[in-house]
Amino acid sequence: RLRPAGAAMGSLGRCLARSVPRGQPGLSPPAPRCYGSAPAALQERTLLVAKPDAVQRRLLGDIIRRFERRGFKLVAMKLLQADRRLVEQHYEQLRLKPFYPALVAYMTSGPVVAMVWEGYNVVRCTRAMVGDSSAVGTIRGDLSVHITRNVVHASDSTETAQREIGFWFRRDELVAWDSRDRDNIYGL
Repeated sequence: RLRPAGAAMGSLGRCLARSVPRGQPGLSPPAPRCYGSAPAALQERTLLVAKPDAVQRRLLGDIIRRFERRGFKLVAMKLLQADRRLVEQHYEQLRLKPFYPALVAYMTSGPVVAMVWEGYNVVRCTRAMVGDSSAVGTIRGDLSVHITRNVVHASDSTETAQREIGFWFRRDELVAWDSRDRDNIYGL
């Protein structure tokens, strides 16, 4: 039976580790795994934005499926045409980078889909799932074509996630719902 990891996950690689059945000689105990719907004490939220290239290329189903298969719970989602003010606020920390004007122009060039996902260690797991454009098996590695068209944005920390969720969603747009799969995922 799988068990959720303790508060300290260790390396990011554990996030993607698959567990090994107990009781098999010569094998180490199961590695912690990222779970979705969790008891309140284990929940956290992250922002994921499917960028204009993901929407134009109709990749939303594949992106969402990866998060659902991981067991994360979708608590908010909306399709919108992001305005310049929202994008500038979101990417404020990149304002002095040479690519910033092109990034703002790109993010306002077409519709995006903003999502909030909830689950155990969801921020770190999402970053691992997103990966980079050269990492096969990740969202960017499998779906992006060029570094400037890298399909998704994902929050890089729990603090950043809280701030970014506030840019994209009002508090009343986050849906609190009870996931019935908690016992199957956590064995609680």
